[in-house]
Amino acid sequence: MTKYCLTVTCRSTRGIVAAISTFLAENGCNITDSAQFDDMQTGNFFMRVSFAPETGAKLSELVDAFSAIAARFHMRFSFHDEAEKMKVIIMVSRFGHCLNDLLYRWSIGALPIDIVAVISNHMDYQKVVVNHDIPFHCIRVTKANKPQAEARIMEVVEETRAELVVLARYMQILSDEMCQKMSGRIINIHHSFLPSFKGANPYKQAFERGVKLIGATSHYVTADLDEGPIIEQDIVRITHAQSAEDYISLGRDVEAQVLARAVHAHARRRTFLNGNKTVVFPASPGSFSSERMG
Repeated sequence: MTKYCLTVTCRSTRGIVAAISTFLAENGCNITDSAQFDDMQTGNFFMRVSFAPETGAKLSELVDAFSAIAARFHMRFSFHDEAEKMKVIIMVSRFGHCLNDLLYRWSIGALPIDIVAVISNHMDYQKVVVNHDIPFHCIRVTKANKPQAEARIMEVVEETRAELVVLARYMQILSDEMCQKMSGRIINIHHSFLPSFKGANPYKQAFERGVKLIGATSHYVTADLDEGPIIEQDIVRITHAQSAEDYISLGRDVEAQVLARAVHAHARRRTFLNGNKTVVFPASPGSFSSERMG
């Protein structure tokens, strides 16, 4: 069955939901899933609607017909065919746990994405990527060639028409220019501790301080390092009996899970930027399993 989705962002006012539902009904579309949120602090309204075009309405026809409603409410909106997979580029350095997890989930159809390329500043995962029939690009990055390296990365993005770049433990800081150009289209993952540890060997530092919770945060990339709008987070509990190596293993596991959930949410167009925060609508039942893989 053909299914489309409509995403809408605008200022909150009366009549938005009624206008959208009436429009879909009048165009022979049956709503199968709907989520909305009114942010009382910012005055912004967000909505995502899945629907089946039961009388054969085409996306282009719906876009044209919806323009009048969008103009009336000053909406930013988009229609998408849910059968079309989002084109994604994965970037990685020398820690491969997130890359391998994404490749596995993609290979079994658990992620609604099409991985069009993997970019790395090292050659470590070339064979793994090529064995999945995915193009691999090694783009070395130094202080001297960083502008040229980022220009080449952007060439790959444009050549593949990638809609999303996933930093799967890519250990290079992106320039402010690239962050701004790709705003809302780059997702990163990093560890989260209470208390926080920065610099080399954060898991070793956490072990030495007896940390009892290890977490991970996935967020959109901005010019402020690791401070972009948060999409997904999770934690695992640690006991005194576990070793520093256990901290690392558990930390990598939660990082992979959190990143996969963030990518899934973005690819299903369930995430909306809301200033320094995000609105993330929950997945439909059965669309994605968040159970731990062990």
